[in-house]
Amino acid sequence: MQTHHYISSAVLDLNTIQDILETNKKLVLSDESVLNIKKSRAYLDKKIKESDTPIYGINTGFGALCNVKITSEKLTELQENLVKSHACGTGNRVEKPIIKLMLLLKIQSLSYGHSGVALGTVERLVDFYNEDILPVIFEQGSLGASGDLAPLAHLALPLIGEGEVYYKGKEISASEMLQEMEWSPLKLQSKEGLALLNGTQFMSAHAVFGLLQAFKLSYLADKISAVSMDGFDCNLSPFDELVHLVRPHRGQVKTAERIRYFLEGSEIARKEKKNVQDPYSFRCVPQVHGATKDTLGFVRKVVKTEINSVTDNPNIFIEEDKIISGGNFHGQPLALGLDYLAIAMAELANISERRIYQLVSGTRGLPQFLVENPGLNSGFMIPQYTAASIVSQNKQLATPASVDSIVSSNGQEDHVSMGANSATKMIKIIQNVNTVLAIELFNASQALHFREPGRTSEILQKFVSEFRKEVPILKEDVTMAPHIKKAKEFLNTYIITEVELFD
Repeated sequence: MQTHHYISSAVLDLNTIQDILETNKKLVLSDESVLNIKKSRAYLDKKIKESDTPIYGINTGFGALCNVKITSEKLTELQENLVKSHACGTGNRVEKPIIKLMLLLKIQSLSYGHSGVALGTVERLVDFYNEDILPVIFEQGSLGASGDLAPLAHLALPLIGEGEVYYKGKEISASEMLQEMEWSPLKLQSKEGLALLNGTQFMSAHAVFGLLQAFKLSYLADKISAVSMDGFDCNLSPFDELVHLVRPHRGQVKTAERIRYFLEGSEIARKEKKNVQDPYSFRCVPQVHGATKDTLGFVRKVVKTEINSVTDNPNIFIEEDKIISGGNFHGQPLALGLDYLAIAMAELANISERRIYQLVSGTRGLPQFLVENPGLNSGFMIPQYTAASIVSQNKQLATPASVDSIVSSNGQEDHVSMGANSATKMIKIIQNVNTVLAIELFNASQALHFREPGRTSEILQKFVSEFRKEVPILKEDVTMAPHIKKAKEFLNTYIITEVELFD
């Protein structure tokens, strides 16, 4: 097994990133990347030496101060002032896995040789990643347009000995970490601060982190809904391939195929049914879950393009002898995609809660609230309330952030994406989806118990048996919160193969 991942122009995708994270690979700059970075820096140094022409962010101020010329002896001070002044993050701390992704994606973007940073700066970012030195970053502060300025400033602060980092299980000052590592603070050269701060790595790291979880939850939603179908004694006819080939949305066809696979050989599913039709939350799983799958596919394409792109500003083009100030830092593609992803994932929880409601309704031969002696016992009455509360919160969180824009920098930055808010809301929704699906599995496992001695399929029997080792069948009322917590942990640690995950 390879222990290193080489940063290069090879396309970085979700599969590769998942492998890097799961196998804890170290990063190494390829010879190609080293050459690109060196050439870009040498070109920029030559350009500054030979010309006094104002070049945005290199020998000028920033934002609305773009017309203020900066003298050559002040260029390092300019860049370090930029990093310090832009570190205005607040709110909750960003999760460590997302910070690690931010480092990876920033290194990748700088490696293409269109940013003008010094090789030592990129190498220090690689060192941070490999030594698991993670800058402390906050969720709030980015407008998602001039890049993720505030969070990326916090990412860059420790390079110059400022800010705080997570190091060896502690949160310490960057200066203390540098002393312990026997590293000197970097002296940022022209444009380096701007290259570090401009970019979409806060949004795109959230997007990658969220997508990896979303694909897993999409698979689990199918599997858990199949348990619920046998628990509710549902018909299998709505999942017949013929139904879906006459409306062949890819996600719909795939979902129906999975449900048939999960329920293959189920005695309960084969049994003749008294009910002619099932509620939509069961019958329309392929149509609803499938639409979410198609959304995941679309967002995955957007994110794949983004994480293999140069998103700082200005951009250096050596062969064309141009330094161009553009707008690749604008997060609109991600903002729209992340809002779309959030809505699609919220729907998985929405329909899951409806199945939970049906399971506790006391119909289809199931006892009210899935417990013996209902009345004396409330059983699974309140887990449905909990799921309903979470689903309602998701509806509020799914309100798009990308439709908003607030003018900033004295009107220079007069349209922003708000994609950072799209990103953080999306993560919260995905966490909520995990909880609702855990509650559904809790209910479905209990419902399946009342179908015995009838048996579900071997695949689902194994799945439910593993779950029941953590969360038992309940005979009477107990404190439910610990069981819901265990159900969530079961889903969090459940392993899905790469083939199943991204199929």
